[in-house]
Amino acid sequence: MINFVNSPLEQFEIVTILPIYFYTFNLSVTNSTLLMLFIITISTLWISLSFHKVNILPNFWQLIYEEFYDLTSGIVQENLNDKGEIYFPFIFSLHLFLLFSNLLGMIPYSFTVTSHIAFTFGLSLAIFIGINIIGIKTHGINFFSLFLPRNVPLIIVPLLITIEFLSYIVKVFTLAIRLFANMTSGHTLLKIIAGFAWTMLMSGGLLAFLHLIPLSLLFILIGLELAIAILQAYVFTLLTCIYLNDVLNLH
Repeated sequence: MINFVNSPLEQFEIVTILPIYFYTFNLSVTNSTLLMLFIITISTLWISLSFHKVNILPNFWQLIYEEFYDLTSGIVQENLNDKGEIYFPFIFSLHLFLLFSNLLGMIPYSFTVTSHIAFTFGLSLAIFIGINIIGIKTHGINFFSLFLPRNVPLIIVPLLITIEFLSYIVKVFTLAIRLFANMTSGHTLLKIIAGFAWTMLMSGGLLAFLHLIPLSLLFILIGLELAIAILQAYVFTLLTCIYLNDVLNLH
């Protein structure tokens, strides 16, 4: 009997659910679109539950919300100080969206939005553009001094500006690739081990008993992947605050 095991990369396939075309534009609703709408809905519902019957002694939902709020507030305060208060709503929304995107992607037969480089790069690029607009609005023409440290010999100015500019641009790619690579590699590994365990189980005999070894490893890796999902949302948010702090203080 031949067993057919789906490709580990099949879970990242974007599937059109509701095809919508407007002239040459493809506005179709896909599994990615549907999950993002679900993330926004579940995030709003979670916050609503947190504010339902607020007490001095917090209930379960209120306690989780306050812990998450304190965590995000700590990121902003440590990296942006009082200047970051105006940007807190955006940072909080970004952190919450990424956290739910990563965690909901762990559900079997779900879809991980952050496993696509198109999404993570688009998000990173949008943040990068916004940060630069803030920097130019705050400092004007002095913003470009970010690429030229003080007291630099004139002869190496062109080389230094080029290096600083390239290292500054690379931030977009590192921010996007870090999140994409971690989520994609983790989910792929889980699918490979799950497929391996299933193949051993269906083979029968001694292999059917030995499938408990990769199955046990799978449960351990699921716990590790959950931790990575939470950590990557935190790291992305943290780096966003660090990059924002750089343009506000011209480090």
